[in-house]
Amino acid sequence: MSRVVEAVVPARLGNGFRWLLASSWATNLGDGVAVAAGPLLVASLTDNPFLVSLAALLRWAPPMLFGLYAGVLSDRLDRRRIVIVANAVRVGVLGVLTLALVADRLSVFGALLALALLATAEVFADNTTGTLTPMLVRREDLAIANSRVLAGFITLNQLAGPAIGAALFAAGQAWPFAAEALLAAAGLLLVSRVSLPPRDPAPTEATRSVRRDIVEGLRWTVRHPAVRTLCLTILVFNITYGAAWSVLVLYASDRLDLGAVGFGLLSTVTAVGGLLGTVGYGWLTRRVSLGQIMRIGLIIETLTHLGLAVTTSPWVASAILFVFGAHAFVWGTTSLTIRQRAVPAQLQGRVNSINTMSTYGGLVVGSAVGGLLVTHFGVTAPFWFAFAGSAVLVALLWREFTRIAHEDDPAPEPAVATG
Repeated sequence: MSRVVEAVVPARLGNGFRWLLASSWATNLGDGVAVAAGPLLVASLTDNPFLVSLAALLRWAPPMLFGLYAGVLSDRLDRRRIVIVANAVRVGVLGVLTLALVADRLSVFGALLALALLATAEVFADNTTGTLTPMLVRREDLAIANSRVLAGFITLNQLAGPAIGAALFAAGQAWPFAAEALLAAAGLLLVSRVSLPPRDPAPTEATRSVRRDIVEGLRWTVRHPAVRTLCLTILVFNITYGAAWSVLVLYASDRLDLGAVGFGLLSTVTAVGGLLGTVGYGWLTRRVSLGQIMRIGLIIETLTHLGLAVTTSPWVASAILFVFGAHAFVWGTTSLTIRQRAVPAQLQGRVNSINTMSTYGGLVVGSAVGGLLVTHFGVTAPFWFAFAGSAVLVALLWREFTRIAHEDDPAPEPAVATG
């Protein structure tokens, strides 16, 4: 067992990171359960399509509404305490939701309110958790540490969680939310074991306005070439990605002639590709520079849209999505590592939140574009739009990735906590 632990989480990453990783995996599994159980719950309480769609919107809105404020708080306050409080809120909401279901006293509006509160708490927990790894792990180990965090996200949140959530919901409406409450409580207890190195507060921190802190984070992001490039890239590429992926369920049924099970398998194949990226990430980063990894990823994403636009074979589409899943994992790990290496500790929260806003902003715009294109031009139109848009963006952004280099970054190496 000790050899397995050492292979997955090497001792050099520190006990603090091991506790953090365990907490992240527990809460990711709970979030994955909610991905399936939340919409199923709302759909079981109402047949109003607007209210059902509102359940999805409530998962997207909180990062846009509260992301920047969450970033400010994580740079001002005790980061571990923020994660603990956010998880405690989740446990409380899930406890009330479970009791209401057991007592058969839950309305659709009560369910929507609970989902909104859970998504809001998740914004604060996730944004702040993303700032802890560079406080616990040495600079040269950030890539391997982040690959372990994202491996848990893919395996538990995307692969195992939704399937478990759907199965538990079929057994009884309250079961998935009770399970999520237990997992959130486990995450809370595990992260409470993390001992962070001391962090100097910013000067006049207590008297600074939130607006001034947000502006400071935005100004730093705009002025840093590598981080600016990453935020710009995720914003514009998520417009093309969101246009295509927002109609993937229609594409699977109308273009590939797949049912609900087949569509679910496409998502599974994508996640399995992500696991391949997990296994090969260390090997890849030892042989290819981060800037080149990002360039190759943009090409893969562009060709993914082209391949899906022209194929009618479920097997070909599955192979394409498998490769795309590996790319998505490698891209996400590399982007996170670049930010953590480059951003000063006192700005990590705000820059993380700006990246989150870029991510969700692109997805929201892209989803709207995808819906309009399908309505007027057919189910493959969003994929052609995504291919053409991505190709143009690759050409425009290609030279910017020469800025992705870290040997000369001024960010100091973080202290390593041993607790």
